[in-house]
Amino acid sequence: MMIFLILAPYVAFATLMLVTPAAVSLFASAAICLAAIAFDIWNGRSIKILGAGSVVTFVAVGIHVTLIDSTLSASAVRFAVDTGILLVTLFSIAIRYPFTLQYALEVTDAETAKLPGFIRANYVITWAWAAASLMMMIGNAAMIYVPWLPFWGGLIVAFAARNCAIHFTRWYPAYRRAKYGAPPANTVPRSQ
Repeated sequence: MMIFLILAPYVAFATLMLVTPAAVSLFASAAICLAAIAFDIWNGRSIKILGAGSVVTFVAVGIHVTLIDSTLSASAVRFAVDTGILLVTLFSIAIRYPFTLQYALEVTDAETAKLPGFIRANYVITWAWAAASLMMMIGNAAMIYVPWLPFWGGLIVAFAARNCAIHFTRWYPAYRRAKYGAPPANTVPRSQ
């Protein structure tokens, strides 16, 4: 369930960008982020850095597209969103609270959360998500500046980057447990 709530705004954004104007896609995705935040609050969980940052990103790009430049290409809009998500990710690292830590603390026992490797694992996983965002930005930049590339090329890069980050997020805690013998710090549980 958690993985669905985390990824729902981005899946909606990517899907809606194929069939609706950019502003509709951006504001709908912001609304889905707000709904996920409300669901977390309702269930006694914290407001996540990623969720709040995503709302800001979607709304900021949506306002830009609506009020300043409605002629931005779909690749430019996706590039702007990916840049915003990368900045949110890097901000969470800069404030020494990697965004994955909030999710991990909600699904991990207190004893495991005190282990030094737990925090380190969350930094590594957050850096993996930063790398995925950067790869998505590169794919969208290629779509902007190399116009002869096929449309699906950028989509494949984004899909591969996101799926690699999801796989890494699930794999890395098990790897650390096998290597160091510590309980897993699984930040994104399998959907139910």
